[in-house]
Amino acid sequence: MKELPIEYSHCPIRHVVDRFGDKWSMLILYILDTKGTLRFSEIQKEMIDISQKMLSSTLKRLEADKLVHRKVYPEVPPRVEYSLTEVGHSLMPHILSLTSWAKDHFEMFQR
Repeated sequence: MKELPIEYSHCPIRHVVDRFGDKWSMLILYILDTKGTLRFSEIQKEMIDISQKMLSSTLKRLEADKLVHRKVYPEVPPRVEYSLTEVGHSLMPHILSLTSWAKDHFEMFQR
C-alpha cells in the first residue's frame, strides 16, 4: 500500500467532507434547518427512501459530530426530538449555497 504524506491526513477538506458529505447527512441537516425541531418519525416522513437503520446511524453520527442535538423526554413512551446545534446552524449557509448551486446546475448532472 502506498504511504501517504502527513499533510494528507491533516487536510481540512477531507475531514469536513468525511463528516457530513455522505448521501444522507446534508439532507437531514437541511430538513432540520427548514422544519425546525423534529421527532425521528417526522424526519423519516421527509425522507421516504431512507431506512430506519440508516437514519438512526446518520443521526447518531451527526450528534457525535455536534451538528445535531438529541433531546430525550422522560415520558412513557419516551419522546426524542432532534434539532440543529449552534455549530449545525453555522454550517447551514454553506450547505444552502451548495444546494442553490446544485439547483442551478441540476441538468448538468442528470444521467
